Amino acid sequence: MDLEKFRIQMQREMILQKLKEGGYRITKQRTAVIDIILENDCGSCKEIFYKTAKINKKIGAATIYRTINMLEEIGAINRRNLYKLSDLTENGGDMVIITLEDGEELQLTSEEWNEVLQTGMQACGYLEGEKIVSVVNGCAVGA
Repeated sequence: MDLEKFRIQMQREMILQKLKEGGYRITKQRTAVIDIILENDCGSCKEIFYKTAKINKKIGAATIYRTINMLEEIGAINRRNLYKLSDLTENGGDMVIITLEDGEELQLTSEEWNEVLQTGMQACGYLEGEKIVSVVNGCAVGA
């Protein structure tokens, strides 16, 4: 199993565990929606619906919307992030995964990422004492 497939499988398992902990049933339809989002860049619910319907014609648009709402409630998805699933960690904190040119992956907590971003932007002259509150792609970082 390559690294990307392993990462997707681990994300899938953590999301399913969070759903179980939240009292949600794990259905084939919900699992199909999660798999589509994990394996594709989806820009809208409609796109998720079309891709999911190719796999399972019994899935309706309401199921897609309900599943997306559930994923948002457990913190696995951020609508501002164009329906890309967020990385979940055991403690519920946000992690930023940075892939280097040689394939090595660095995992930073949102606090560590904020410090790196803050320091880099100050060094490049973009910030003069301001604190970063959020990043446009939807990955919230607190100051």
